[in-house]
Amino acid sequence: MNVDLKLTGGTVHLPGGPAQVDVGVSGGKIVAIGRVGDAGETIDCAGLDVLPGVIDSQVHFREPGLEAKEDLESGARSAVLGGVTAVFEMPNTKPNTDSAEAVNDKLARARHRMWCDHAFYVGATNHNAESLADLERMPGTAGVKIFMGASTGDLLVSDDANLARVLASGHRRVAIHAEDEFRMQDRLGERVAGDPSSHPVWRDDESAMLATRRILGLARAAKRRIHILHVTTPAELEVIGRNKDIATCEVTPQHLTLAGENAYPRLGSYAQMNPPIRSGAHRDGLWDWLRQGVPDVIGSDHAPHTKEEKAKPYPDSPSGMPGVQTLLPLMLNHVAEGRLTLQRLIDLTSAGPQRVFGITGKGRIAVGYDADFTVVDLKKQWAIEESWLASRCGWSPFTGMTLTGKPVGTVVRGNRVMWEGALAAQAIGEPIRFESVDFE
Repeated sequence: MNVDLKLTGGTVHLPGGPAQVDVGVSGGKIVAIGRVGDAGETIDCAGLDVLPGVIDSQVHFREPGLEAKEDLESGARSAVLGGVTAVFEMPNTKPNTDSAEAVNDKLARARHRMWCDHAFYVGATNHNAESLADLERMPGTAGVKIFMGASTGDLLVSDDANLARVLASGHRRVAIHAEDEFRMQDRLGERVAGDPSSHPVWRDDESAMLATRRILGLARAAKRRIHILHVTTPAELEVIGRNKDIATCEVTPQHLTLAGENAYPRLGSYAQMNPPIRSGAHRDGLWDWLRQGVPDVIGSDHAPHTKEEKAKPYPDSPSGMPGVQTLLPLMLNHVAEGRLTLQRLIDLTSAGPQRVFGITGKGRIAVGYDADFTVVDLKKQWAIEESWLASRCGWSPFTGMTLTGKPVGTVVRGNRVMWEGALAAQAIGEPIRFESVDFE
């Protein structure tokens, strides 16, 4: 069989496990696995591992309205440099992505500017609840996002009555930022001026647990599936584990890597995010539940702010840190250090997102699927340097960290968009397709 593209010489991670096989691609799809004939382009992957394309299902690329922090082009460039082939982008922009017009505006902005495939969340508000069933069905839409606690931006649905209205409108899985706004308002006095280590004291474990219990109860009453984002406490994962019939969940590399005892003294407000970086005991507890299989996906919660903004004294400093470019490198390092297997990482970053969100044609290396590949050098030892970072914000909490394992190449629908740190000549990202939207 003659093909457009052939990947050869690498260890290919198939649904049945790793294998020394060629992969043939034509028309952006995988058409052959095994022995492949002549190809228009051949990628030599000798000594490398070929993974299914990494999907980051939580990023904030800040466009429109906040482009000083990031835009769709720079965020997507960061993604593919980090080995990410597809992203779900969040709605807390200016204006909010809470209408059909706003979704279409983002899709138009993304065309020929985003290097990776993409989908955009619609933000739930107290005013658009009845419209969400239609909005979630728009092509290129990742679904509905609820902020139960105020974060960056002004999207907020905090009370049970309006949460129930949102959950009653539509059928797709709803993504949840689960922090209890009422408890956090009551605890504003726990913030200590100039001390970002008070951030997890203010936005405490109970703020997260209250919101998680509330939304689980409301989701069960509405018979609606939910996805709880960036879980930070082991206690939440225990509860979510008892409700897997309606709830999936995400953990982030930041919460699996950083511990508050070291992060706040070293990084100050650069360690500030929502929900917060908590203690080393919390981090270790997340790993315990990860090993027991409760988290379904790894998402970066890439949420950049400028250095000038982050340098403001707490609590005037904004919450959030970049992460899309470092998601895979950090997790490959955790694999190298024995905290999880490469097979589990693949599930969390490709098969898991496909399964949770019903993505069409992505999430595995198999004939008929999109030719999305993340090519990695599992043995490469290197340090994260600021010059490598592509985010417009220009910083990372992980700068200077020495890692083992690095993304070498990013292939999106048969297009080599990144190889050894060099980008292709053209951004070719397209909207992601979903099973619940494709056919009626």
